[in-house]
Amino acid sequence: MLDYIIAQIAERKIQEAVERGDFDNLPGKGKPLNLDDLTSIPEEHRAAYILLKNAGFKPEEMEIKKDINSLHELIDAAQNEEEKSLLKKELILKELRYNILMEKRRKR
Repeated sequence: MLDYIIAQIAERKIQEAVERGDFDNLPGKGKPLNLDDLTSIPEEHRAAYILLKNAGFKPEEMEIKKDINSLHELIDAAQNEEEKSLLKKELILKELRYNILMEKRRKR
């Protein structure tokens, strides 16, 4: 019952703020939300990840995942086999590093 009352009060406060125009000049208004794919982050670490990201810090595994995606694109666009071979070796190393980091995280 208390949860219901709190939810009703919160909803009323939000509606009053909308009517006053408190949300009219927020940054990013009218633009789509930039939602991160957090599926690779264990559920119990997601809140910490979001807080750190909002503070300007990205965990190493997220940077590596970004690099892995870029390497896949570069491999697809590579013009010759030598270039593809070098990119594939780099991809293997990045994937190995990523898997090691994720395994350490799961053991915590």
